[in-house]
Amino acid sequence: MSLATTWFVVVAVFWVGFFVLEGFDFGVGVLHRFLGRNEGERRQAIEAIGPVWDGNEVWLIVGGAAIFAAFPDWYATWFSAGYLALMLVLVALILRGISFEWRTKLDGARWRSTFTWTMVVGSALTPLLLGVALGDLLAGLPIDSSAEFTGGFVDLLTPYGLLLGVTLLVLCLVHGATFLALRTDGAVRQRAHGFARRAVWLALVLVVVWAVWTVTISDGGPWRIAAACVSPVAAAVAVVLLREQRDGRSFAATAVTIGGVVGALFANLYPTVMVSSTSAANDLTVSGAASGDYALKVMTVVALVMLPVVLLYQGWSYWVFRRRVTLPTAGAHAG
Repeated sequence: MSLATTWFVVVAVFWVGFFVLEGFDFGVGVLHRFLGRNEGERRQAIEAIGPVWDGNEVWLIVGGAAIFAAFPDWYATWFSAGYLALMLVLVALILRGISFEWRTKLDGARWRSTFTWTMVVGSALTPLLLGVALGDLLAGLPIDSSAEFTGGFVDLLTPYGLLLGVTLLVLCLVHGATFLALRTDGAVRQRAHGFARRAVWLALVLVVVWAVWTVTISDGGPWRIAAACVSPVAAAVAVVLLREQRDGRSFAATAVTIGGVVGALFANLYPTVMVSSTSAANDLTVSGAASGDYALKVMTVVALVMLPVVLLYQGWSYWVFRRRVTLPTAGAHAG
Protein backbone atom coordinates (compact mmCIF):
# COMPACT_ATOMS: atom_id res chain seq x y z
CA MET A 1 0.00 0.00 0.00
CA SER A 2 1.44 3.38 -1.04
CA LEU A 3 2.03 6.18 1.47
CA ALA A 4 -0.73 8.22 -0.18
CA THR A 5 -3.23 5.40 0.34
CA THR A 6 -1.97 4.90 3.90
CA TRP A 7 -2.64 8.53 4.68
CA PHE A 8 -6.08 8.38 3.10
CA VAL A 9 -6.84 5.56 5.56
CA VAL A 10 -5.37 7.64 8.41
CA VAL A 11 -7.56 10.61 7.47
CA ALA A 12 -10.59 8.29 7.44
CA VAL A 13 -9.63 6.98 10.90
CA PHE A 14 -9.38 10.53 12.24
CA TRP A 15 -12.86 11.39 10.97
CA VAL A 16 -14.29 8.13 12.32
CA GLY A 17 -12.68 8.85 15.69
CA PHE A 18 -14.10 12.36 15.70
CA PHE A 19 -17.70 11.28 15.14
CA VAL A 20 -17.49 8.32 17.52
CA LEU A 21 -16.07 10.45 20.35
CA GLU A 22 -17.47 13.90 19.67
CA GLY A 23 -20.73 12.43 18.38
CA PHE A 24 -22.05 11.67 21.86
CA ASP A 25 -20.91 15.15 22.97
CA PHE A 26 -23.06 16.68 20.25
CA GLY A 27 -25.97 14.46 21.24
CA VAL A 28 -25.72 15.39 24.93
CA GLY A 29 -25.34 19.06 23.99
CA VAL A 30 -28.68 18.96 22.20
CA LEU A 31 -30.51 16.62 24.56
CA HIS A 32 -29.52 18.19 27.89
CA ARG A 33 -32.19 20.87 27.39
CA PHE A 34 -34.96 18.33 26.79
CA LEU A 35 -34.00 15.36 28.97
CA GLY A 36 -33.20 17.62 31.91
CA ARG A 37 -36.42 19.05 33.34
CA ASN A 38 -34.71 21.40 35.78
CA GLU A 39 -31.35 23.12 36.21
CA GLY A 40 -29.89 20.33 38.33
CA GLU A 41 -30.70 17.64 35.79
CA ARG A 42 -29.33 19.75 32.92
CA ARG A 43 -26.10 20.28 34.80
CA GLN A 44 -25.94 16.54 35.48
CA ALA A 45 -26.09 15.86 31.73
CA ILE A 46 -23.46 18.51 30.94
CA GLU A 47 -21.13 17.24 33.66
CA ALA A 48 -21.22 13.78 32.05
CA ILE A 49 -19.26 15.19 29.09
CA GLY A 50 -17.55 18.06 30.92
CA PRO A 51 -14.13 16.36 31.36
CA VAL A 52 -13.87 15.05 27.76
CA TRP A 53 -15.71 17.25 25.26
CA ASP A 54 -12.81 19.59 24.45
CA GLY A 55 -10.36 16.70 24.09
CA ASN A 56 -12.70 14.98 21.66
CA GLU A 57 -12.65 18.03 19.38
CA VAL A 58 -8.92 17.46 18.82
CA TRP A 59 -9.86 14.73 16.35
CA LEU A 60 -11.52 17.29 14.08
CA ILE A 61 -8.44 19.53 14.17
CA VAL A 62 -6.12 16.61 13.46
CA GLY A 63 -8.39 15.35 10.67
CA GLY A 64 -8.37 18.73 8.94
CA ALA A 65 -4.62 19.17 9.50
CA ALA A 66 -3.91 15.72 8.04
CA ILE A 67 -5.79 16.61 4.85
CA PHE A 68 -3.90 19.93 4.67
CA ALA A 69 -0.50 18.24 4.98
CA ALA A 70 -1.07 14.96 3.13
CA PHE A 71 -3.49 16.10 0.41
CA PRO A 72 -3.04 19.84 -0.20
CA ASP A 73 -5.02 19.83 -3.45
CA TRP A 74 -7.96 18.15 -1.75
CA TYR A 75 -7.76 20.61 1.14
CA ALA A 76 -7.63 23.63 -1.20
CA THR A 77 -10.61 22.55 -3.30
CA TRP A 78 -12.83 21.21 -0.54
CA PHE A 79 -12.28 23.98 1.99
CA SER A 80 -12.56 26.76 -0.57
CA ALA A 81 -15.79 25.25 -1.92
CA GLY A 82 -17.30 25.07 1.55
CA TYR A 83 -15.85 28.31 2.88
CA LEU A 84 -19.19 29.70 4.09
CA ALA A 85 -20.25 26.34 5.52
CA LEU A 86 -16.89 26.08 7.28
CA MET A 87 -17.43 29.48 8.86
CA LEU A 88 -20.82 28.31 10.11
CA VAL A 89 -19.17 25.21 11.61
CA LEU A 90 -16.61 27.39 13.39
CA VAL A 91 -19.38 29.64 14.73
CA ALA A 92 -21.27 26.57 15.97
CA LEU A 93 -18.15 25.23 17.69
CA ILE A 94 -17.50 28.62 19.28
CA LEU A 95 -21.09 28.74 20.55
CA ARG A 96 -20.63 25.31 22.12
CA GLY A 97 -17.32 26.27 23.71
CA ILE A 98 -18.53 29.46 25.33
CA SER A 99 -21.70 27.72 26.49
CA PHE A 100 -19.70 25.19 28.50
CA GLU A 101 -17.55 27.91 30.05
CA TRP A 102 -20.06 30.71 30.62
CA ARG A 103 -23.32 28.94 31.39
CA THR A 104 -22.79 28.78 35.16
CA LYS A 105 -20.90 32.06 35.60
CA LEU A 106 -24.09 33.87 36.64
CA ASP A 107 -27.19 32.56 38.40
CA GLY A 108 -29.81 34.45 36.36
CA ALA A 109 -32.42 32.31 34.61
CA ARG A 110 -32.15 34.33 31.39
CA TRP A 111 -28.36 33.97 31.37
CA ARG A 112 -28.53 30.18 31.80
CA SER A 113 -31.31 29.87 29.23
CA THR A 114 -29.29 31.82 26.65
CA PHE A 115 -26.28 29.56 26.91
CA THR A 116 -28.44 26.46 27.16
CA TRP A 117 -29.87 27.25 23.73
CA THR A 118 -26.52 28.26 22.22
CA MET A 119 -25.23 24.84 23.27
CA VAL A 120 -28.24 23.15 21.68
CA VAL A 121 -27.90 25.07 18.41
CA GLY A 122 -24.12 24.70 18.21
CA SER A 123 -24.28 20.99 18.99
CA ALA A 124 -26.94 20.36 16.33
CA LEU A 125 -25.46 22.48 13.55
CA THR A 126 -21.95 21.03 13.68
CA PRO A 127 -22.70 17.37 12.79
CA LEU A 128 -25.38 18.47 10.34
CA LEU A 129 -23.04 20.77 8.39
CA LEU A 130 -20.08 18.41 8.56
CA GLY A 131 -22.28 15.57 7.35
CA VAL A 132 -23.38 17.61 4.34
CA ALA A 133 -19.74 18.49 3.58
CA LEU A 134 -18.63 14.85 3.81
CA GLY A 135 -21.54 13.69 1.66
CA ASP A 136 -20.62 16.21 -1.03
CA LEU A 137 -17.28 14.45 -1.47
CA LEU A 138 -19.03 11.37 -2.86
CA ALA A 139 -22.11 13.02 -4.37
CA GLY A 140 -19.91 15.34 -6.41
CA LEU A 141 -19.47 19.09 -6.73
CA PRO A 142 -18.84 21.21 -9.85
CA ILE A 143 -15.03 21.13 -10.18
CA ASP A 144 -13.17 22.14 -13.33
CA SER A 145 -9.96 20.75 -14.81
CA SER A 146 -7.89 23.11 -12.62
CA ALA A 147 -9.45 21.61 -9.45
CA GLU A 148 -11.39 24.84 -8.89
CA PHE A 149 -14.90 24.81 -7.44
CA THR A 150 -17.16 26.50 -10.00
CA GLY A 151 -20.48 26.41 -8.18
CA GLY A 152 -22.22 28.44 -5.49
CA PHE A 153 -23.55 27.82 -1.99
CA VAL A 154 -26.69 26.10 -3.30
CA ASP A 155 -24.54 23.53 -5.12
CA LEU A 156 -23.22 22.39 -1.74
CA LEU A 157 -26.72 21.30 -0.71
CA THR A 158 -26.71 18.01 -2.59
CA PRO A 159 -29.57 15.61 -1.73
CA TYR A 160 -27.11 12.90 -0.72
CA GLY A 161 -25.13 15.34 1.42
CA LEU A 162 -28.28 16.54 3.15
CA LEU A 163 -29.29 12.94 3.86
CA LEU A 164 -25.89 12.20 5.37
CA GLY A 165 -26.06 15.39 7.44
CA VAL A 166 -29.47 14.48 8.86
CA THR A 167 -28.37 10.88 9.40
CA LEU A 168 -25.29 11.90 11.38
CA LEU A 169 -27.32 14.37 13.44
CA VAL A 170 -29.86 11.71 14.39
CA LEU A 171 -27.08 9.22 15.12
CA CYS A 172 -25.40 11.78 17.38
CA LEU A 173 -28.65 12.17 19.30
CA VAL A 174 -29.01 8.42 19.78
CA HIS A 175 -25.30 8.08 20.60
CA GLY A 176 -25.60 10.91 23.13
CA ALA A 177 -28.67 9.34 24.72
CA THR A 178 -26.91 5.99 25.16
CA PHE A 179 -23.95 7.82 26.68
CA LEU A 180 -26.22 9.57 29.19
CA ALA A 181 -27.83 6.24 30.03
CA LEU A 182 -24.34 4.86 30.66
CA ARG A 183 -22.95 7.80 32.64
CA THR A 184 -25.88 9.24 34.63
CA ASP A 185 -28.46 7.98 37.09
CA GLY A 186 -31.97 8.82 38.20
CA ALA A 187 -34.53 10.55 36.01
CA VAL A 188 -32.03 11.69 33.37
CA ARG A 189 -30.90 8.12 32.80
CA GLN A 190 -34.47 6.85 32.46
CA ARG A 191 -35.44 9.59 30.01
CA ALA A 192 -32.26 8.96 28.02
CA HIS A 193 -33.20 5.28 27.78
CA GLY A 194 -36.69 6.17 26.60
CA PHE A 195 -35.48 8.63 23.99
CA ALA A 196 -32.82 6.25 22.66
CA ARG A 197 -35.30 3.37 22.34
CA ARG A 198 -37.61 5.53 20.22
CA ALA A 199 -35.04 7.45 18.18
CA VAL A 200 -32.97 4.40 17.25
CA TRP A 201 -35.75 3.28 14.90
CA LEU A 202 -35.48 6.52 12.94
CA ALA A 203 -31.71 6.12 12.94
CA LEU A 204 -32.04 2.57 11.58
CA VAL A 205 -34.28 3.72 8.71
CA LEU A 206 -31.97 6.61 7.82
CA VAL A 207 -28.88 4.40 7.91
CA VAL A 208 -30.47 1.77 5.65
CA VAL A 209 -31.53 4.42 3.11
CA TRP A 210 -28.08 6.01 3.29
CA ALA A 211 -26.31 2.67 2.80
CA VAL A 212 -28.37 1.80 -0.29
CA TRP A 213 -27.83 5.25 -1.77
CA THR A 214 -24.09 5.12 -1.05
CA VAL A 215 -23.59 1.81 -2.84
CA THR A 216 -25.73 3.03 -5.73
CA ILE A 217 -23.67 6.14 -6.47
CA SER A 218 -20.26 4.54 -5.86
CA ASP A 219 -18.57 2.00 -8.11
CA GLY A 220 -19.92 -0.87 -6.04
CA GLY A 221 -17.91 -4.00 -5.38
CA PRO A 222 -18.12 -6.56 -2.55
CA TRP A 223 -15.90 -4.71 -0.07
CA ARG A 224 -17.71 -1.40 -0.62
CA ILE A 225 -21.07 -3.09 -0.07
CA ALA A 226 -19.71 -4.85 3.01
CA ALA A 227 -18.49 -1.54 4.43
CA ALA A 228 -21.90 0.07 3.85
CA CYS A 229 -23.66 -2.84 5.60
CA VAL A 230 -21.79 -2.41 8.89
CA SER A 231 -23.91 0.51 10.10
CA PRO A 232 -27.38 -0.98 9.38
CA VAL A 233 -26.37 -4.19 11.16
CA ALA A 234 -24.97 -2.26 14.15
CA ALA A 235 -28.11 -0.10 14.30
CA ALA A 236 -30.30 -3.21 14.32
CA VAL A 237 -28.19 -4.63 17.16
CA ALA A 238 -28.61 -1.33 19.01
CA VAL A 239 -32.40 -1.67 18.73
CA VAL A 240 -32.27 -5.02 20.52
CA LEU A 241 -29.76 -3.95 23.17
CA LEU A 242 -31.66 -0.77 24.00
CA ARG A 243 -34.83 -2.76 24.62
CA GLU A 244 -32.88 -4.87 27.11
CA GLN A 245 -31.33 -1.72 28.68
CA ARG A 246 -27.75 -2.96 28.33
CA ASP A 247 -26.01 0.38 28.72
CA GLY A 248 -22.43 -0.45 27.80
CA ARG A 249 -23.29 -2.65 24.84
CA SER A 250 -25.90 -0.19 23.56
CA PHE A 251 -23.31 2.58 23.61
CA ALA A 252 -20.83 0.34 21.78
CA ALA A 253 -23.46 -0.48 19.14
CA THR A 254 -24.27 3.18 18.48
CA ALA A 255 -20.53 3.93 18.35
CA VAL A 256 -20.07 1.25 15.68
CA THR A 257 -23.11 2.60 13.82
CA ILE A 258 -21.91 6.19 13.59
CA GLY A 259 -18.30 5.17 13.02
CA GLY A 260 -19.39 2.70 10.36
CA VAL A 261 -21.24 5.41 8.43
CA VAL A 262 -18.17 7.64 8.24
CA GLY A 263 -15.84 4.74 7.52
CA ALA A 264 -18.08 3.39 4.75
CA LEU A 265 -18.23 6.83 3.15
CA PHE A 266 -14.44 6.90 2.80
CA ALA A 267 -14.39 3.26 1.66
CA ASN A 268 -16.84 4.05 -1.13
CA LEU A 269 -15.02 7.27 -1.99
CA TYR A 270 -11.63 5.58 -2.60
CA PRO A 271 -9.61 5.93 -4.86
CA THR A 272 -10.99 9.45 -5.27
CA VAL A 273 -10.98 12.03 -2.53
CA MET A 274 -13.46 14.37 -4.18
CA VAL A 275 -15.85 13.63 -7.05
CA SER A 276 -16.45 16.20 -9.77
CA SER A 277 -20.04 16.47 -10.98
CA THR A 278 -18.79 18.31 -14.06
CA SER A 279 -16.65 15.49 -15.48
CA ALA A 280 -15.13 12.28 -14.14
CA ALA A 281 -11.85 13.45 -15.64
CA ASN A 282 -11.81 16.26 -13.06
CA ASP A 283 -12.12 13.97 -10.04
CA LEU A 284 -9.47 14.50 -7.37
CA THR A 285 -7.76 11.17 -6.65
CA VAL A 286 -5.69 9.91 -3.74
CA SER A 287 -2.53 9.70 -5.81
CA GLY A 288 -3.10 12.95 -7.69
CA ALA A 289 -3.93 15.10 -4.64
CA ALA A 290 -1.22 13.74 -2.32
CA SER A 291 1.91 15.52 -1.14
CA GLY A 292 5.37 14.34 -2.16
CA ASP A 293 6.93 11.16 -0.79
CA TYR A 294 9.29 12.98 1.58
CA ALA A 295 6.49 14.97 3.23
CA LEU A 296 4.41 11.83 3.68
CA LYS A 297 7.38 9.97 5.21
CA VAL A 298 7.98 12.76 7.73
CA MET A 299 4.28 12.82 8.61
CA THR A 300 4.29 9.05 9.08
CA VAL A 301 7.16 9.22 11.58
CA VAL A 302 5.44 12.02 13.53
CA ALA A 303 2.14 10.13 13.55
CA LEU A 304 3.77 6.92 14.78
CA VAL A 305 5.26 8.84 17.71
CA MET A 306 2.37 11.16 18.63
CA LEU A 307 -0.76 9.11 17.94
CA PRO A 308 -0.10 6.50 20.66
CA VAL A 309 0.52 9.33 23.13
CA VAL A 310 -2.83 10.95 22.26
CA LEU A 311 -4.65 7.61 22.51
CA LEU A 312 -3.08 6.80 25.87
CA TYR A 313 -3.94 10.22 27.26
CA GLN A 314 -7.55 10.05 26.09
CA GLY A 315 -7.92 6.50 27.34
CA TRP A 316 -6.58 7.55 30.74
CA SER A 317 -8.97 10.51 30.95
CA TYR A 318 -11.97 8.30 30.17
CA TRP A 319 -10.83 5.82 32.82
CA VAL A 320 -10.45 8.53 35.45
CA PHE A 321 -13.92 9.94 34.76
CA ARG A 322 -15.66 6.60 34.28
CA ARG A 323 -18.10 6.80 37.20
CA ARG A 324 -21.75 7.75 36.82
CA VAL A 325 -22.58 11.42 37.33
CA THR A 326 -25.13 11.98 40.07
CA LEU A 327 -27.56 14.86 40.39
CA PRO A 328 -25.64 17.94 41.63
CA THR A 329 -26.43 19.16 45.11
CA ALA A 330 -27.93 22.63 45.55
CA GLY A 331 -25.37 25.34 45.10
CA ALA A 332 -22.85 23.15 43.26
CA HIS A 333 -21.38 24.46 40.02
CA ALA A 334 -20.87 22.48 36.80
CA GLY A 335 -17.34 21.67 35.85
